Amino acid sequence: MSKLKSMICLLLTAACPAISMHTQADNADCPAYLNTELRRLHSQETINLCKYYQEGKPIVIVNTASHCGFTKQFGGLESLYQKYKDQGLVVLGFPSNSFNQEEKSEEGTARVCYKNYGVSFPMFEHVDVKGKDAHPLFAHLAQKSEEPSWNFNKYLINGDNVTHFGSRETPLKSNLEKQISAALNQTDKAR
Repeated sequence: MSKLKSMICLLLTAACPAISMHTQADNADCPAYLNTELRRLHSQETINLCKYYQEGKPIVIVNTASHCGFTKQFGGLESLYQKYKDQGLVVLGFPSNSFNQEEKSEEGTARVCYKNYGVSFPMFEHVDVKGKDAHPLFAHLAQKSEEPSWNFNKYLINGDNVTHFGSRETPLKSNLEKQISAALNQTDKAR
Protein backbone atom coordinates (compact mmCIF):
# COMPACT_ATOMS: atom_id res chain seq x y z
CA MET A 1 0.00 0.00 0.00
CA SER A 2 2.79 2.45 0.81
CA LYS A 3 4.46 1.60 -2.53
CA LEU A 4 1.24 2.47 -4.37
CA LYS A 5 0.94 5.68 -2.38
CA SER A 6 4.54 6.59 -3.24
CA MET A 7 3.95 5.95 -6.94
CA ILE A 8 0.83 8.12 -6.94
CA CYS A 9 2.70 10.93 -5.18
CA LEU A 10 5.56 10.62 -7.67
CA LEU A 11 3.17 10.72 -10.63
CA LEU A 12 1.31 13.71 -9.23
CA THR A 13 4.58 15.53 -8.56
CA ALA A 14 5.73 14.87 -12.11
CA ALA A 15 2.40 16.04 -13.53
CA CYS A 16 2.29 19.28 -11.54
CA PRO A 17 5.05 21.09 -13.49
CA ALA A 18 3.33 20.16 -16.75
CA ILE A 19 0.03 21.49 -15.45
CA SER A 20 1.75 24.65 -14.20
CA MET A 21 3.57 25.17 -17.52
CA HIS A 22 0.29 24.70 -19.42
CA THR A 23 -1.37 27.43 -17.35
CA GLN A 24 1.59 29.76 -17.86
CA ALA A 25 1.58 29.09 -21.60
CA ASP A 26 -2.13 29.90 -21.77
CA ASN A 27 -1.51 33.19 -19.94
CA ALA A 28 1.51 34.01 -22.13
CA ASP A 29 -0.84 35.00 -24.98
CA CYS A 30 -3.03 37.07 -22.68
CA PRO A 31 -2.38 40.84 -22.68
CA ALA A 32 -0.63 42.02 -19.50
CA TYR A 33 -3.49 44.37 -18.55
CA LEU A 34 -5.90 41.40 -18.35
CA ASN A 35 -3.48 39.36 -16.27
CA THR A 36 -5.07 40.40 -12.99
CA GLU A 37 -6.91 38.56 -10.22
CA LEU A 38 -10.38 39.74 -9.25
CA ARG A 39 -13.00 38.31 -6.96
CA ARG A 40 -16.33 37.31 -8.47
CA LEU A 41 -19.25 39.44 -7.30
CA HIS A 42 -20.57 38.45 -3.85
CA SER A 43 -18.28 35.41 -3.78
CA GLN A 44 -14.97 34.21 -2.37
CA GLU A 45 -13.89 32.90 -5.80
CA THR A 46 -10.97 34.80 -7.32
CA ILE A 47 -10.34 34.56 -11.05
CA ASN A 48 -7.56 35.74 -13.32
CA LEU A 49 -9.15 37.67 -16.20
CA CYS A 50 -6.87 35.80 -18.63
CA LYS A 51 -9.31 32.92 -18.17
CA TYR A 52 -11.71 34.83 -20.41
CA TYR A 53 -9.19 35.78 -23.07
CA GLN A 54 -9.26 33.91 -26.38
CA GLU A 55 -7.00 35.20 -29.12
CA GLY A 56 -9.07 36.71 -31.92
CA LYS A 57 -12.30 36.81 -29.89
CA PRO A 58 -13.83 40.09 -28.69
CA ILE A 59 -14.33 41.01 -25.04
CA VAL A 60 -16.76 43.66 -23.82
CA ILE A 61 -15.88 45.26 -20.49
CA VAL A 62 -18.54 47.42 -18.87
CA ASN A 63 -18.64 49.49 -15.67
CA THR A 64 -22.05 49.05 -14.07
CA ALA A 65 -24.18 50.57 -11.32
CA SER A 66 -27.35 49.32 -9.67
CA HIS A 67 -29.17 52.67 -9.35
CA CYS A 68 -28.59 54.45 -12.63
CA GLY A 69 -30.83 55.48 -15.49
CA PHE A 70 -28.82 53.04 -17.65
CA THR A 71 -29.19 50.05 -15.28
CA LYS A 72 -31.78 48.60 -17.68
CA GLN A 73 -28.86 47.97 -20.05
CA PHE A 74 -28.15 44.84 -18.00
CA GLY A 75 -30.99 43.24 -19.98
CA GLY A 76 -29.45 44.25 -23.32
CA LEU A 77 -25.98 43.18 -22.23
CA GLU A 78 -27.34 39.78 -21.20
CA SER A 79 -29.14 39.43 -24.56
CA LEU A 80 -25.94 40.43 -26.40
CA TYR A 81 -23.97 37.87 -24.41
CA GLN A 82 -26.51 35.11 -25.08
CA LYS A 83 -26.62 35.95 -28.78
CA TYR A 84 -22.84 35.78 -29.35
CA LYS A 85 -21.30 33.76 -26.51
CA ASP A 86 -21.24 30.52 -28.53
CA GLN A 87 -19.18 32.35 -31.14
CA GLY A 88 -16.67 33.44 -28.49
CA LEU A 89 -17.89 36.82 -27.17
CA VAL A 90 -17.16 37.47 -23.52
CA VAL A 91 -18.89 40.21 -21.50
CA LEU A 92 -17.32 41.18 -18.17
CA GLY A 93 -19.15 43.46 -15.72
CA PHE A 94 -17.51 45.64 -13.09
CA PRO A 95 -19.82 47.30 -10.57
CA SER A 96 -18.52 50.66 -9.46
CA ASN A 97 -19.54 53.43 -7.10
CA SER A 98 -17.29 55.93 -8.91
CA PHE A 99 -20.45 57.86 -9.86
CA ASN A 100 -22.24 57.29 -6.51
CA GLN A 101 -24.97 55.03 -7.91
CA GLU A 102 -23.91 51.56 -6.79
CA GLU A 103 -25.35 49.49 -3.96
CA LYS A 104 -23.27 49.73 -0.81
CA SER A 105 -23.10 45.95 -0.42
CA GLU A 106 -22.09 43.36 -2.97
CA GLU A 107 -25.12 41.37 -1.86
CA GLY A 108 -27.36 44.23 -3.03
CA THR A 109 -25.45 44.51 -6.31
CA ALA A 110 -25.76 40.76 -6.87
CA ARG A 111 -29.52 40.94 -6.27
CA VAL A 112 -29.90 43.65 -8.93
CA CYS A 113 -27.70 41.83 -11.47
CA TYR A 114 -28.71 38.22 -10.98
CA LYS A 115 -32.27 38.39 -9.68
CA ASN A 116 -33.64 41.54 -11.31
CA TYR A 117 -31.91 41.20 -14.70
CA GLY A 118 -30.91 37.52 -14.94
CA VAL A 119 -27.27 38.33 -15.67
CA SER A 120 -25.24 35.21 -16.45
CA PHE A 121 -22.06 36.86 -17.76
CA PRO A 122 -19.22 37.22 -15.23
CA MET A 123 -19.59 40.06 -12.74
CA PHE A 124 -16.80 41.09 -10.39
CA GLU A 125 -16.22 42.87 -7.10
CA HIS A 126 -16.80 46.61 -6.77
CA VAL A 127 -13.92 48.62 -8.31
CA ASP A 128 -13.11 52.25 -8.96
CA VAL A 129 -13.14 53.04 -12.67
CA LYS A 130 -11.83 56.61 -12.89
CA GLY A 131 -9.24 58.93 -11.45
CA LYS A 132 -6.18 58.11 -9.38
CA ASP A 133 -7.93 55.20 -7.62
CA ALA A 134 -9.05 53.51 -10.85
CA HIS A 135 -8.43 49.78 -11.01
CA PRO A 136 -5.39 49.15 -13.28
CA LEU A 137 -7.65 47.52 -15.90
CA PHE A 138 -9.74 50.69 -16.21
CA ALA A 139 -6.64 52.90 -16.09
CA HIS A 140 -5.32 50.94 -19.09
CA LEU A 141 -8.64 51.17 -20.95
CA ALA A 142 -8.71 54.94 -20.33
CA GLN A 143 -5.16 55.24 -21.65
CA LYS A 144 -6.06 53.28 -24.81
CA SER A 145 -9.35 55.12 -25.40
CA GLU A 146 -11.02 57.31 -22.76
CA GLU A 147 -11.98 57.24 -19.11
CA PRO A 148 -15.59 56.33 -18.26
CA SER A 149 -17.62 59.50 -17.99
CA TRP A 150 -20.56 57.69 -16.38
CA ASN A 151 -21.90 54.23 -15.64
CA PHE A 152 -22.35 51.65 -18.40
CA ASN A 153 -19.41 52.72 -20.52
CA LYS A 154 -18.54 49.79 -22.74
CA TYR A 155 -15.08 48.86 -23.99
CA LEU A 156 -14.74 46.48 -26.91
CA ILE A 157 -11.39 44.73 -26.88
CA ASN A 158 -10.58 43.20 -30.24
CA GLY A 159 -6.96 42.12 -30.45
CA ASP A 160 -4.83 45.16 -29.64
CA ASN A 161 -7.70 47.56 -30.36
CA VAL A 162 -9.84 49.06 -27.61
CA THR A 163 -12.97 50.91 -28.72
CA HIS A 164 -14.93 52.96 -26.22
CA PHE A 165 -18.72 53.26 -26.30
CA GLY A 166 -20.44 55.67 -23.95
CA SER A 167 -23.43 55.07 -21.71
CA ARG A 168 -25.96 55.98 -24.37
CA GLU A 169 -24.71 53.25 -26.73
CA THR A 170 -27.20 50.42 -26.34
CA PRO A 171 -25.87 46.87 -26.36
CA LEU A 172 -28.16 45.66 -29.17
CA LYS A 173 -28.86 47.09 -32.62
CA SER A 174 -25.98 49.50 -32.21
CA ASN A 175 -22.48 50.24 -33.45
CA LEU A 176 -21.23 48.10 -30.57
CA GLU A 177 -23.13 45.06 -31.83
CA LYS A 178 -22.06 45.74 -35.44
CA GLN A 179 -18.40 45.81 -34.42
CA ILE A 180 -18.78 42.62 -32.34
CA SER A 181 -20.45 40.85 -35.25
CA ALA A 182 -17.74 42.04 -37.66
CA ALA A 183 -14.98 40.89 -35.30
CA LEU A 184 -16.55 37.46 -34.91
CA ASN A 185 -17.09 37.13 -38.68
CA GLN A 186 -13.49 38.12 -39.34
CA THR A 187 -12.28 35.44 -36.92
CA ASP A 188 -14.47 32.83 -38.59
CA LYS A 189 -13.15 33.75 -42.06
CA ALA A 190 -9.55 33.49 -40.83
CA ARG A 191 -10.07 29.84 -39.92
